[in-house]
Amino acid sequence: MVIYMTTPILPHNHGDIHNVLEAMPSKDTCADMASAFKQLCDGTRLQIFWLLCHSEECVLNISAAVGMSAPAVSHHLRCLKDAGLITGNRHGKEVHYHIASTTQAALLHHFVDSYLHTSCPGEFDSQGISHSQTEHFQHESCSCGCSHSDN
Repeated sequence: MVIYMTTPILPHNHGDIHNVLEAMPSKDTCADMASAFKQLCDGTRLQIFWLLCHSEECVLNISAAVGMSAPAVSHHLRCLKDAGLITGNRHGKEVHYHIASTTQAALLHHFVDSYLHTSCPGEFDSQGISHSQTEHFQHESCSCGCSHSDN
């Protein structure tokens, strides 16, 4: 939920900024967003987030994929989970992690894919050519199962 702040009175008049100021998010809203971005400032955590955007994995598989110990990966997973970016489902003795079903997580998924110039795995045309980012974001969902709801 975005909470907008009350419109401040500016000391100088440099043009019509009133509408922009009315729409400016509150400090708390920006702090929440900064917290989510902060979790992706670590390269390994970003790699784990990207992996979990495209598949559901247990700690041991994630550890093998990123070349880290299970306890180190568990720490990164806890940070991502506390930020609301991923969630886990228990399957017997294991927990399988995946991207959270939130607007914020989906937007960060889109941002990361776009910034890294990657498409979701499995997004290829009949000749094996990867979709461009423009085409990629026009799809409602990728073949990897992730949801792109930009429409």
